Amino acid sequence: MTQARDIAILGSGIMGSSAALALAACGARVTLFDAAERPFQAASRWNEGKIHLGYLYSANPDLETARHILPGGLEFKRLTERYIGRPIDAAVTSHDDTYLVHRDSVTSVASMEKYMRDVDALLDGHPLAHGYLIDLTERRSRRLSTAELDRNYDTKEVAAGFCVPERSVATVWIADQFVRALEAEPKIELALNSRVTGVRTIAGSLQGPFQIDTDCGSSGPYDLVINCLWEGRPIIDAALGILPPAPWSHRFRLSLFLRTAEPMSVPSTVIATGPFGDIKQYSGRDFYLSWYPAGLRAEGTDLAPPPLPEIEAGGESIIEEVFRGLGTIIPGVKHLRDKAETIQLSGGWVYASSQGSLSHPASTIHRRHHTNIIRASSYISIDTGKYSIAPWLAQRVAAAICG
Repeated sequence: MTQARDIAILGSGIMGSSAALALAACGARVTLFDAAERPFQAASRWNEGKIHLGYLYSANPDLETARHILPGGLEFKRLTERYIGRPIDAAVTSHDDTYLVHRDSVTSVASMEKYMRDVDALLDGHPLAHGYLIDLTERRSRRLSTAELDRNYDTKEVAAGFCVPERSVATVWIADQFVRALEAEPKIELALNSRVTGVRTIAGSLQGPFQIDTDCGSSGPYDLVINCLWEGRPIIDAALGILPPAPWSHRFRLSLFLRTAEPMSVPSTVIATGPFGDIKQYSGRDFYLSWYPAGLRAEGTDLAPPPLPEIEAGGESIIEEVFRGLGTIIPGVKHLRDKAETIQLSGGWVYASSQGSLSHPASTIHRRHHTNIIRASSYISIDTGKYSIAPWLAQRVAAAICG
């Protein structure tokens, strides 16, 4: 960047925070807006942290989604470590994920097995395979034996299983490191407790400059605006005449974040493919648990997210439903409940350039290759799509702006 520029970034989740740190590193002055009192307080803090290689999307067998998200997954470690200034190895799960084929899956065992081999082929000889959370050079998926399935799962519900070389990161730890890096960067100003209500062009042109309107007042001028909101991003875009490609949807999901009194051996498992759930084991004592029918609290297909329903104090009925749903397939989950020291129910809004039910094989929700960067002169809107590709998208945006 030949001269410093003033840039407003809307949203301080992993997308906005990565972009802010990437741009500050090349000399920009950044103001980072968020409605919360600290960065990283919503969906980017409270999710499973899967760093995708594409194995999840067996209902998209033409590999469009896998090809789209693979570069971001392979670059996640390198770029995140650059942004936060420290290694992330301590936050990485210690064993490969298991993918179970539920008997009500929208894909058959045979089709999922073929899909696993096809994703393996995408990794063969990939120049970035060594840079993932683990070295993938010699690692591929494999089908579990009957004995392996019987050891950890209820095979009345499970038709088959595959071990895949995907890992996850502990998102709460990652969030804390991003917050530390943001607060230590002098070229980033944090405009918190400020819900963005609109963006105005001062001269009537998307070339800028811009004024940012919030529920606390207005600020500016800014040379560029980057919209990284995960809640209500299309509303801000539409007011400037920019509409995302249809279809789209908003979903508000809750999951459990649990710490046990002693190490437990429940493996990281994804129940696929459909409206089921998953579990992540981060350290033997720290776990993430999701059961989709219990955690999905609101969904809508308008530009604005739908209103949230009332959630009972403590969410005890949701917590019990998550344990019950996962426990019918992964019996070890029941022991987690008995050994739990703390259980936190948290989540946030997720925006997707897709619609439909996970239980329907033709739903576009099974395809996530439409995430993109929309640029209209000096205004940029980013449909992040997946947590795992946000640092990579931030690098692309910073390269486009800084040269």
